[in-house]
Amino acid sequence: MRPIKTNSWAAGPVFFLLKFCLGPVTQLNPARLISSRPKYGGTSVEEAAKTSFGSLEEKGREEESERREMDYNNKLILAPMVRVGTLPFRMLVAEYGADITYGEEIIDHKLLKCDRLVNDSLGTTDFVERGTDSVVFRTCPLERERVVFQMGTSDPIRALKAAELVCKDVSAIDINMGCPKQFSLSGGMGAALLSKPELIHDILTTLKRNLDTTITCKIRLLNSPKDTVELARKIEKTGVNALAVHGRKVKDRPRDPAKWEEIKDVVSALSIPVIANGDIFEYDDFNRIQNFTGASSSMVARGALWNASIFSPKGKSSWEDIKKQYIRKSILWDNDLKSTKQTLKEMIMHYSCLELAEGKAVIKSENLADLAKLYGEEDYYSSVFSNRRN
Repeated sequence: MRPIKTNSWAAGPVFFLLKFCLGPVTQLNPARLISSRPKYGGTSVEEAAKTSFGSLEEKGREEESERREMDYNNKLILAPMVRVGTLPFRMLVAEYGADITYGEEIIDHKLLKCDRLVNDSLGTTDFVERGTDSVVFRTCPLERERVVFQMGTSDPIRALKAAELVCKDVSAIDINMGCPKQFSLSGGMGAALLSKPELIHDILTTLKRNLDTTITCKIRLLNSPKDTVELARKIEKTGVNALAVHGRKVKDRPRDPAKWEEIKDVVSALSIPVIANGDIFEYDDFNRIQNFTGASSSMVARGALWNASIFSPKGKSSWEDIKKQYIRKSILWDNDLKSTKQTLKEMIMHYSCLELAEGKAVIKSENLADLAKLYGEEDYYSSVFSNRRN
């Protein structure tokens, strides 16, 4: 992929981010940090980090120049989750071992109302809705090699225009064909596409023919295994790089068991990588679902939401620690308050109750400073904002 051309990025913000990203809770491999950074204008992030990582710089340059389509062989993947899959959560799960991280679904109409802006203060690339300060999508060079932009769309031309805005900042574009929510269905998006194979074909082929980036999609099971396999074969013919299959039907609820057997049918019928999704709640479940279905990779949603350390082979960290780490990431990346509170509430509801003191305090919080105080991270909050001002 060609390097992203923007304004030159001074070394100061780079070292600021490295300082806080490589703190006590960080477990990222430095080599992966270097290799994930594209150039910004005349100054590369590799050059800015040279004194910290030395000879790894040249290795990063080589990997950058040799970058090809995303690899879906035996990967642990974070599924797209609305209001959850923002930059802080994606960075947190990556520290615990997630190989590929999907952002939350963004509707094409929404993205087309955005300007792409380089945020020098944070070291991020922001897609901001015009006339507002609303950040629709935020990413950074540290996640460039693993982040997937998931799009909601029902029109091939509109999908292409939206994808063109963001494709150089992410590793792949994924089309949501499985969301059963009414707002998606009413707009002809998400699971509504499952009954429109011709439209699916038009959207995916338009993206593949016009973009030099990895294109994938995520579907749910259809009414019968035969129908699912037939649709999957049609999708494969569009040239997509991989297909994610959620092992539930549109009418199924999260409490209904995922149908791994029907994912297996899809895997057997296709030659492209298939990503298996459904009922992964422990680290060992990644291997179980791949062994059972034969899928190339595995994807987790709720299991990661409830404890981001599910990706670690060393076992889960306590959910109290995970919440603090998530708060730190939200402060560092100046995350949207609603998104941060929603993610915390989902964690709390799994282990406790929103009616207890912690839940009520999260609901009443009016800013990130309130949340920092609630979780004992006032010093971290002050340090981040002090360094940001300097």
